Amino acid sequence: MPTDSFEPAQSAGAGASYAAAGVDIEAGDRAVDLMKEWVKKATRPEVVGGLGGFAGLFDASALKRYERPLLASATDGVGTKVDIARKMGVYDSIGHDLVGMVVDDLVVCGAEPLFMTDYICVGKVFPERVAAIVKGIAEGCVLAGCALVGGETAEHPGLLGVDEFDVAGAGTGVVEADRVLGADRIRTGDAVISMASSGLHSNGYSLVRHVLFDRAGLALDQQIPEFGRTLGEELLEPTKIYSLDCLALTRTTEVHAFSHITGGGLANNLARVIPDGLHATVDRSTWTPGPVFDLVGSAGSVERLELEKTLNMGVGMIAVVPQESVDVALATLADRGVDAWVSGEISERGDRADAVTLTGEYAS
Repeated sequence: MPTDSFEPAQSAGAGASYAAAGVDIEAGDRAVDLMKEWVKKATRPEVVGGLGGFAGLFDASALKRYERPLLASATDGVGTKVDIARKMGVYDSIGHDLVGMVVDDLVVCGAEPLFMTDYICVGKVFPERVAAIVKGIAEGCVLAGCALVGGETAEHPGLLGVDEFDVAGAGTGVVEADRVLGADRIRTGDAVISMASSGLHSNGYSLVRHVLFDRAGLALDQQIPEFGRTLGEELLEPTKIYSLDCLALTRTTEVHAFSHITGGGLANNLARVIPDGLHATVDRSTWTPGPVFDLVGSAGSVERLELEKTLNMGVGMIAVVPQESVDVALATLADRGVDAWVSGEISERGDRADAVTLTGEYAS
């Protein structure tokens, strides 16, 4: 399994050197050495080869047990949450976030995540920082049941500030063709089951940062009584990874669809799996959003509609299941430590223009 390689930015001009251009090759090599121990932990039996290769190898013969295996692919980042990590000097949780954003997109169609690769771009390589990011990615891959088969660390002096960085990742999964989940399986009467988020996850941080810092003047080290910790610690709470929980549902009962609640909020993301002619009604009174959502709303006088189309409001994943599957689904999730509840139902759309309607008021 290859670990992250280090690709310095190209320098230009006769007589120039990488060092003079701001690129530290030795620091890149040191970062690779530090991250190796973590990458080794994020593996699967199908991974072939050792560390340091140019490409990750995955034994596709393992897919022979499928009748018609379909490969699923997803890519994502963690947005401006990286700015909170940079200012806090905490880097491993960002890697965890990255995995969650990718693998939970894969599992929406019923795919089992197989492997991931990452891309880390920095203004200057600080080996311990890069290794911490990769540590978080590796730990997230373990939680997701997938392997980290490689990646890239690039140093971009002059384009990024010394302390600036960004991360992105891509993942591949597999699902049996006749078991692909989605809109075509949803039926009238199906139940909507919501799974609690761990907080903001990795969406809406441009709004959150603007409201909390620019408008409200709050500080990352400020203790917030409702959180029981500092604001920065709350904002860096890692994204919950649902992939293995969702896969467990598909093994224990019938599931028609999943929806990963990310950018765009609950209504917009759930609408992506609601077929033409059907409608999902979700009752806000079935849950209470965490205090971080209240803080963002009150500190910035943000209207509820704006919050709901930007943030997950306490729901990170949704499962749509037939009514007869509800009890088993809730029991399965409870056994796995996932807070879940029935929040709505599928009906005929009628003359309603939107595929999803949120009703009621959030429980206090």
